[in-house]
Amino acid sequence: MLSRLRELIWADWIWFPEGHSWEELKDHDGKVFPKVQDLWTSVLVGLSFLVVRWIFERKVGTPLASLLGVSLKPRLSAPPNPILESHFCQTSKRPGQSSMERLSKQTGCSVRQVQRWFRRRRNQERPSKLTKFQEASWRFTFYLFAFYGGLAVLIDKPWFRDVSQIWENFPQIPLLASQYWYYMMELGFYISLLLSVVLDVRRKDFWEQVVHHVVTIALISLSWVVNYIRAGSLIILVHDTSDYIMELAKMFNYAGWKRTCNFLFIVFSTVFIITRLIIFPVWLLLMMIMHPFIATPLSSAFSSSA
Repeated sequence: MLSRLRELIWADWIWFPEGHSWEELKDHDGKVFPKVQDLWTSVLVGLSFLVVRWIFERKVGTPLASLLGVSLKPRLSAPPNPILESHFCQTSKRPGQSSMERLSKQTGCSVRQVQRWFRRRRNQERPSKLTKFQEASWRFTFYLFAFYGGLAVLIDKPWFRDVSQIWENFPQIPLLASQYWYYMMELGFYISLLLSVVLDVRRKDFWEQVVHHVVTIALISLSWVVNYIRAGSLIILVHDTSDYIMELAKMFNYAGWKRTCNFLFIVFSTVFIITRLIIFPVWLLLMMIMHPFIATPLSSAFSSSA
């Protein structure tokens, strides 16, 4: 049953034009094509990024934070209490009134003291402004280099300006070394983000971040496997265009530079609207869908269903 399901999902007619198949993605005549096993490289890149991030945040992020006036402010720590600590870690970080009263009797503390202990204990796990600044500075650095690196990789390609050439000679589009490393770096970075979300202190938007990173990794990996690399690289570039501006705005927000932060947020909003709401759906998606490779099967499907 699983074998049959796999055959249906990866059927030639779903991913390729009529008359083409997966066999054409095998290396031949000196031409190299994407392979599933190549994705293991992105895992190694992702693990390497975790190490680079750890070094960067301490050697670059911390001095930069100090330069902009971001410091680690001391917090009141909750006094040691095994009973309350056990409840905090194993049961709930926000106990209800009945639990508060029960814990009060078990510890000999007043309900007010128990409430204060849990509030301080929760504050201990909240990331400080310095930590947030370090994380934002790391993401800003990557997105900045990723955007301009991607631009350098793609700007001389004919399909960068003429989107209709994305599907030219598809699926027999050879893989370029620059495209290979661009994809591995991007995919590796999102793998490192996913691992960071799991390994770091859990935030309020934990599940939202997990879903976002998993979907992003799945889409990039799928576009690699089926050799949609031209379209995928353009979509990645468009998304990176505004991300580094957003991270820069966050850095100045944590530093308390409100006017600079507000200005950068306006710039980010403008770039986001142009790239994500105009260029991405109109210049990329619409042009790709209108190409005969996509349009012909779609029109055939609609006409047959009618």
